[in-house]
Order: sequence, then structure tokens, then C-alpha cells
Amino acid sequence: MLTQDKNHMKPAGNITKEDIVSFEKEIADIFATGAIRAPVHLRSGREEALIGIFRDHKIGPDDYVFGYWDSHELALLKGVPRETVKQAICEGKSISLCFPEYKVLCSGIAGSLMGTATGVAWALKRQKRAGRAFIFCGDMSAETGIFHEAVKYAYNFDLPACFIVCDNGVSVMTDTRATWGNPDPWFVGTKYEKKIIYFKYVNGYPHSGLGKLIKF
Repeated sequence: MLTQDKNHMKPAGNITKEDIVSFEKEIADIFATGAIRAPVHLRSGREEALIGIFRDHKIGPDDYVFGYWDSHELALLKGVPRETVKQAICEGKSISLCFPEYKVLCSGIAGSLMGTATGVAWALKRQKRAGRAFIFCGDMSAETGIFHEAVKYAYNFDLPACFIVCDNGVSVMTDTRATWGNPDPWFVGTKYEKKIIYFKYVNGYPHSGLGKLIKF
């Protein structure tokens, strides 16, 4: 399992931690006015870890990035212009940001893109094309069966795929480790760690929105 050394974090490309923090703050302020008529999932506390992953793995134009409902940062780090990401969020697409031209594909359904991402990695290898598939998910999603199957398949067939687990300790408001009765993720100590990057963080925002109306 690959881990991130937070003592050596540098900006990925032209995106800095401050850029990401200010972007999320801007979206939070807009959401607070009621102008965004759809769910918004904000994140803070993992900027340096994500920047380090994009930098250290040289994630570039040929690579695919898959994410879920908390993917604002991923889009920015992949090179999608700030205003383009902002417009999509304001149009109600915060939890399903998709920018095919930048190879950024996200979904609001937990686990839904694991097989898709693995299939893309399989196609890249079979067709001998440049590029890799990077799949970002949360700690509870990493406990699902589809995650296990996707990692196992990618490992067994040596596919150009990497799974990144961003662990904030909870699934909405449910403690992940208490739910599964184990202090560690299932993949710790297994051969599948070679396909996984894992890091912990504390999210400075509620799971959804600003925590004033509803959590889901």
C-alpha cells in the first residue's frame, strides 16, 4: 500500500492548496445563498495528499480520473479550468462532474464506476495505449464488494489502474471501522495493497452541504 508523506507536498501543476481551499470556500458561499438547486459535497483537509498523488504519479492528459460525489478537487487537479468546474457545480452537477475531454468521469452512486474504471484500464493495456486509470473513493466505498472485485481483477491482470482511498473515518455519519468491526481497511496486509494508495484526513465540511438543513 502506498502512503503519502505530508512533509514533502508540493503543488501539482499550477494548482496549490490555497487554490483548492479558496475554490471550496467560493462554492460554499454560493451554496449558502440558495443559488445552487442541487446537493453539493465540499471537502477540506486532504488538499496536500491529493496534490502529492497527482504530482508523484505524474497524472497527465492521457490518464483517466474517476471519482464520486466529492470530486471538485480532482477536476481542478486534472486541469479542468476553475470557471468550468464552477459553472458545472452551479448547474447542479457537483456530485456527478464529468469532463470527457479532460478524461474526468464521476458519479453520485457509490461504487458505480469501479468496474468502468477497471474496464478502461483493461482497454488501455489491450490496445497498448498510453494512460492509466486512477479511481478515487472513500473509506466506506473501499469496503464494498465491487471495490474488492475491481482491485482483484486489476491486480491479477496487472492493469494500469490505481485505487486511491481517501479515509475520513465515516460514511456520512456512520463510523466505518465500527461498522466493520476492524480497526484497519480489509486490504491492509494483502497483496492488493500494491494497487492502492491510502491516506487519512479530517474533513472540515459536513458530508453534504453546509450541515444546516439535511444530511444524506
